[in-house]
Amino acid sequence: MRTRTAHMFGPFADAGGYDRLSRHKLVHLRERIVADVAAAGLEPGARVLDVGTGPGRLPLAIAAALPHLRVDGVDLAPEMIEYARRNAGPAAAVSFSVADVADLPFADDTFDVIVSSLSQHHWTNPEDGLRDLRRVLRPDGRLWIYDARWALGRATIAARTAFGAASVRREPVRTGRFPVALIARLAASTG
Repeated sequence: MRTRTAHMFGPFADAGGYDRLSRHKLVHLRERIVADVAAAGLEPGARVLDVGTGPGRLPLAIAAALPHLRVDGVDLAPEMIEYARRNAGPAAAVSFSVADVADLPFADDTFDVIVSSLSQHHWTNPEDGLRDLRRVLRPDGRLWIYDARWALGRATIAARTAFGAASVRREPVRTGRFPVALIARLAASTG
């Protein structure tokens, strides 16, 4: 899983370029994910993890909308985490760490909800990633992976193995006025 962003190009090659592009282009997806986390009805102190956080916009939005939650963001690229920390500022209620989805630095049963947006298609080995996400998810926890519909095939198979087929589903996600849902949510639960 230790693939870096060497295959990235143009505005995706550096944290600032990616942030400038995604800040506006992904606002509807970010709003949808924040709304989904809000609808989960999590208790104060519940923990949320954003995997593949990039410049950290999503966990910062979750923390701003739902200040009663503890929010973490991880990314494999140290430059993304450094950029996310600068975006957050010293008073932010979000912790950012460099981490590989297949080897997360958290104890078993740590998170109530795990989200990932447009990151899964970069994972070299979704099987190891899904297995470790399952490990750090609490009983009755929920995992939501948002990505391009056509990019979720291997992750869906891996999620069925890690979580059991009955607790995994794929749902189209509409994030604007476009008549076709290009994004889907892979949802899995431990309960």
